[in-house]
Amino acid sequence: MTDSTPTSAADREIVSSRVFDVPRERLLKAWRDPAQLAAWWGPKGFTNTFHEFDLRPGGVWRFVMHGPDGVDYPNESVFLEVVEPERIVFQHVSGPRFQMTVTFTEEAGGTRLEWRMLFESAAECDKVRAVCVEANEQNFDRLQAQLAKLTP
Repeated sequence: MTDSTPTSAADREIVSSRVFDVPRERLLKAWRDPAQLAAWWGPKGFTNTFHEFDLRPGGVWRFVMHGPDGVDYPNESVFLEVVEPERIVFQHVSGPRFQMTVTFTEEAGGTRLEWRMLFESAAECDKVRAVCVEANEQNFDRLQAQLAKLTP
C-alpha cells in the first residue's frame, strides 16, 4: 500500500525574505544588471561566471557558480515571468529543480525582497533545506554589501 497523502506547498517550499533600506528601483537594478547580479549572487565565498542572462519571459540564465572549495556548479534557469517592479519568476532547470518567485514590495523606508523556492516534492525540498536557508541569508548579506557600494 502506498501513501497518497498530498503534500502542501509549505512542505515543498523554502521562503526567505529581508527588508533592504533602499528604494525598490535600486534593488531591482541589482537584479537587472548582470554585472551587479554576478557580484552578489550565491553564498559567502562564491563567485560567478555568467554565460547568458536574458531577463524576459522565456529568456535563459546560464552561469557557473565557483565554490570557495574550487568546485564549479553549473546552473541554468528559464524566466517565466518578469513583471517589473513587482516580481520575477524563474524555473531552475538544472539540479536541484525548483521554481523561484522573487517579489519586491515597498515598505516604509525600504523594500522587502522575498524568495519563494518551490520544489517538485517535499523530499527534494528537504534534501536542500538545511543548506538553502543559511545560503539564502548569506546571499542577502552579499546583496546588502553590493547595494552599499552603489550610489543612490
